[in-house]
Amino acid sequence: MTILLAIETSTDLASVALISDRQITYRDLSGVQTHSFGLLPAVQDLLHASGITLDQLDAIAFGCGPGAFTGVRTACGVVQGLAFGLQIPVLPVISLLAMAEAAKNHHQLQNVVCCLDARMGEVYWAHYGFHEGAWQELYAPALSNLDAALDYAQGLQLDLVFGVGLSLPQAHANLRLVIQMPHARSALTIAEKYLQDGLRFDATQAQPLYLRNKIALTTAERILAASV
Repeated sequence: MTILLAIETSTDLASVALISDRQITYRDLSGVQTHSFGLLPAVQDLLHASGITLDQLDAIAFGCGPGAFTGVRTACGVVQGLAFGLQIPVLPVISLLAMAEAAKNHHQLQNVVCCLDARMGEVYWAHYGFHEGAWQELYAPALSNLDAALDYAQGLQLDLVFGVGLSLPQAHANLRLVIQMPHARSALTIAEKYLQDGLRFDATQAQPLYLRNKIALTTAERILAASV
């Protein structure tokens, strides 16, 4: 029996999930301020409610980004600390792929462009297709303005998966759109498949996926953006 913990904190809607005896349980946290303070208590509560101890975990999955700088760093720090202490592997899951998995489970979508709000007028996005029981990365995670992602989706007539905070312009209203945020439950499903395929990493590889070095606009840039 595989016992797997997943942590997803790449957006404001953080979550933890656990699979044990083929049963998935989870806890949600809301607001980035709760990530650093609430994450470990949520993990402890989840384990206690399931009758599982930390030393029974086979691996820890986590959302490696792209996403909020603080949230992704929090996940990496917590996962590294736990995995080092327990001497178990880690399983990084791209947050955009977790969105695709949720869209498949809830809306039966299997060929999607996933977009997350990256702030500063940009989005993180990628294209995933589900084929023969596995996800394929058809366009690697990228950072651009929303129009670039939508033009790509429009050209191939792909379905869209948006995180909260994004809206679909009228020019692309013909594309099917669903709203799905990254969640630990979806990361758990993906990570379980990784384990079955023999994919696992050392705790030192609990590293974030960064697509942007700059995390905030200067005052002058904010004023310029507001005037456009």
